Amino acid sequence: MRNCFDCMGNWFGGASRKSSLAVSPATGTCAVGERAGKENLAKGSIPVISCEGACIRGEIARQAANMVAKHGNFKRCCHGELFTVPDSSMAEWGKNAPKIVCIDGCFLKCHSRVLENLVRPSQLIVFDALSHYQKYNDVFDIDDVPEEERKAVAREVADWVIKCVEEGSIPSNKNRGGCNCSC
Repeated sequence: MRNCFDCMGNWFGGASRKSSLAVSPATGTCAVGERAGKENLAKGSIPVISCEGACIRGEIARQAANMVAKHGNFKRCCHGELFTVPDSSMAEWGKNAPKIVCIDGCFLKCHSRVLENLVRPSQLIVFDALSHYQKYNDVFDIDDVPEEERKAVAREVADWVIKCVEEGSIPSNKNRGGCNCSC
């Protein structure tokens, strides 16, 4: 087993709350992921990773990331491959890109906490989608929010992310999400 990270002590309020994720070695690579990783690395595309959580907040982050990835030089990066297949082209792209955008769905910031242990801090641009749109704090089920509303909120988050990255007004990694721009 390979430990991706051993301790999240300070983030969780002290060394007494440790988190460890063991990942079994991959037995191969994804052919499509290999092609996409090589292509995106060669083009200098900006990887976009998002929360993929089961709740409405994860769904909005996921949809927003898909929208961002259709804009300019942004492309979706497979978080599963980046996190668990360290010798893949997808992982090489994510680890070597000058910037990597992470759209977290809520205050838990699961994906950015993992990414902090895989990429250089100067690469990582973290967006806390929930802190931007501030809705659905008492909703879990995706279907409890109408599809058109989900899409509209995801579009709002995507536009925020694109604007902040393009203007260079990126979120502060100290507060892990709040954007420094006026959007």
